Amino acid sequence: MSLHIGAEKGQIAETVLMPGDPLRAKFIAENFLENPVCYSEIRNMYGYTGTYRGVPVSVQGSGMGMPSMGIYSWELYTQYDVENIIRIGTAGAFHESIKVGDILVTLASSTDSNYQHAFKLPGQYAPSVSYELLTKVIEAGKENNIPFKAGNTVCCDVFYELGDDWWKPWASMDVLAVEMEAAALYMNAACQGKQALAMVTISDHFVTGEKSTVEERQNAFTDMMKLALEAAIR
Repeated sequence: MSLHIGAEKGQIAETVLMPGDPLRAKFIAENFLENPVCYSEIRNMYGYTGTYRGVPVSVQGSGMGMPSMGIYSWELYTQYDVENIIRIGTAGAFHESIKVGDILVTLASSTDSNYQHAFKLPGQYAPSVSYELLTKVIEAGKENNIPFKAGNTVCCDVFYELGDDWWKPWASMDVLAVEMEAAALYMNAACQGKQALAMVTISDHFVTGEKSTVEERQNAFTDMMKLALEAAIR
């Protein structure tokens, strides 16, 4: 039983979907999984295991930011024999070619965080997606007619940046969007020899100013949820 999850061994599937919002985890469990069982309510960071098309799948909230994602994904990988984690979150787009509502897969996660210091690396590390999970998402997208984009995203520690144009240097280097968890997930997976993929739905746009509502962020991004689940059972 881990400190922050508290489930018993065997209660969590080897593939876990991780939304940041625990209420999104609850929504997925109640609307997509068969016979979901809640294995954790610690700190209201809900975790559920059920089946999707007959295959065991878990869904676990990660919270916001790299420290929170780092804790939950580390415990899943090291204490519950989890092999695959698919992050399903939201992001803000930097380019007009990407629209609000689009699904975006993080191929590599740039970051302004010092999270990598935990691994005692002698230089700058570039955390990237697991190719095995990426191929499953590609196959699932084609079979279910769910399109997505892919590229570099930036994983930032600060949500409320003071400067209005802080994102433009990232955009100039073809970074597509900003989110707050992928780099920690990818580093933990690499350290433990596990698989990880982060996909997000664009919920707001730095160029156009468009924004999704809180309710839409929690419940409306069902194409992303289905894509992740279809990839999870392969």
